[in-house]
Parts: sequence; C-alpha cells; structure tokens
Amino acid sequence: MIEKFNNLLVVKTSLISLYLALTIPLPFISNEEFKIISLILFVLGLFSIVNITNDYVETSNQKITYKSSFLSKTFGKKNWEICWTDIKFIKALPTSQGSKVYYFVTNKDENFLLPQRLENFEEFLFLISKKTGLNVEGISYISPLWTYRLLTLLSLLMIVGELIAFLI
Repeated sequence: MIEKFNNLLVVKTSLISLYLALTIPLPFISNEEFKIISLILFVLGLFSIVNITNDYVETSNQKITYKSSFLSKTFGKKNWEICWTDIKFIKALPTSQGSKVYYFVTNKDENFLLPQRLENFEEFLFLISKKTGLNVEGISYISPLWTYRLLTLLSLLMIVGELIAFLI
C-alpha cells in the first residue's frame, strides 16, 4: 500500500505569506514603465514558491521515495528512492540554529536527508521504525511548529499594514 506524506500546510502557508508580504507592494510602487514587468515577475514568483513547497514523500512496503517538484529539481533538489532493507541507520547532525537534521544512511554509505516537515509526521516515523526496525525516538520536526505560525501571523500583519498604507 502506497502512502503519501505532503509538506506541512503550516510550512507552505508561512512561506507563501512571507513571499506575499515582501512582494505585494512592488508592482504598485514601481515606475509606470516597469509595472507590467513587475506584475509578471510577481506572478511568476508566486507560482514558483507554491511549486517548490509541493515536494512529498511516498512509502510502500518495499521502499521510501522523495519526490520534488519540477522547479525544485531545476534548482538542484533531487528525487531519491531507498529500499527499506537498504537503510542501515539514521544519523543525527546538529544545525547552526541548535536543532537537528537526520539522514538515512544506506548499506552503500549513501546519505539521504530524512524529511522533517511532513504532514502526519508521527505516522511517518512509525512507518520508518516498523519497516527498518530502527529507533526513531527523539526525531521531531526540524523546528517547532509555532515558529511557522508566528511567521505566518507576522507576514499577514505586514500585508495588512501595507494595505492600510496604500489605501491612506
């Protein structure tokens, strides 16, 4: 049975709202000769940010697959696939922000980043444990979910402030 794990909605909305907060004013404040170009670039940017947040993971009885969007692949993010039986262990590495990222290490000593921003993350970890027999205790989201919610809130406040400033 194939199960699909999408990126967290709260991550998508935080990135999209931040993009909007930073770029909505640009078509309005640009010179007349650049308004159409800035509007086209705004729409292309919005399409891009929506596209790159659509990466996902699929699991089956035999393997785990990471699938990135067309634009993610264009910018260098690669799809990967690992058979459950090829996963030797999970390696943790600290980030510069004090969190941890985790890698699947295969029998061929290849490293694949364990996605940590997925919907139903607990179920995803349960599948990893069940299919590999590895201990997944302590593995969590790369950053607390409240940070994404705060970013969304701040971005929405910026958008409201921009609208008020534009209308007054």
